[in-house]
Amino acid sequence: MEIVETQRALLHRLLPEYGLGAGRGDGPGGGPDDAAVHSGQFHHVVIGSDRVVCLPRTDAAAARLPARAAVLRVLALLDLGFRTPVPLSEGGGHGTDDVPFLVLSRIPGAPLEAGALDDPAVAGAVAAQYASLLSGLARAGADEPVRAALPRAPEGQWRQFAADVRAELFPLMTAGGRRRAERELAPLATLPHLTDAVVHGDLGAENVLWEYSDGLPRLSGVVDWDEVALGDPAEDLAAIGASYGRSFLGQVLTALGGGRPTDVLAARVGAIRGTFALQQALAGHRDGDDEELAEGLAGYR
Repeated sequence: MEIVETQRALLHRLLPEYGLGAGRGDGPGGGPDDAAVHSGQFHHVVIGSDRVVCLPRTDAAAARLPARAAVLRVLALLDLGFRTPVPLSEGGGHGTDDVPFLVLSRIPGAPLEAGALDDPAVAGAVAAQYASLLSGLARAGADEPVRAALPRAPEGQWRQFAADVRAELFPLMTAGGRRRAERELAPLATLPHLTDAVVHGDLGAENVLWEYSDGLPRLSGVVDWDEVALGDPAEDLAAIGASYGRSFLGQVLTALGGGRPTDVLAARVGAIRGTFALQQALAGHRDGDDEELAEGLAGYR
């Protein structure tokens, strides 16, 4: 809740229902402790009744806010079969007294609860909807206006990532950590360069929201599109596998393949999934986010 305390006046303007003014009064929302706060890799997100406020954790994340808003406006025009946040206002920085901020519409729903996929009927329904989600992103990747608006994964991105990890993170690791990292980086050399699909880039469980209907979860929307690009859908599948495990990932791959998983795709998923901690550490290192850096490097020190 520290972010609520330090940005009380700004949040009072942007989320007046919580009564987050300069004093500690009892506004219609009851007070500052009623504001739900989620701290993601790049932003603090303060959640209101119908909107959310994104406050960047670092200067680098703040510099990316205008591009993030532009991408979300493009996504809002697509018929993806699920909702995405719509930018409502943005401001701060550039000589003002406010920190940079971005206000987005709130998507109803919540991430799946732990253990939800233990029910085979629920797991089957969710896997089918994940497959539909990914198919929608693949179709969007063929849309020319979308291709013109979104960044493309750069040629040789995984080779460059491996080189950057060696140059920037290896000095922070133990000898054993460097050996582990080398094992995880080696499969990246065989990954093809693909830019056919829209790739969310962080499709972990916390960014996919669900509502329940007739006892089964229904996909409500997807949030946190900071890393969206035209790239390889294996990246999103890797995030699904990291969130829910190998068995559920197999169900999604089967649904995508029309009844038979694709071995080549599964191999790409495994290679990318093995680098998630290194990706987090490198992003934290470059953004000056010591917390993210330490968490990403925890297994390498």
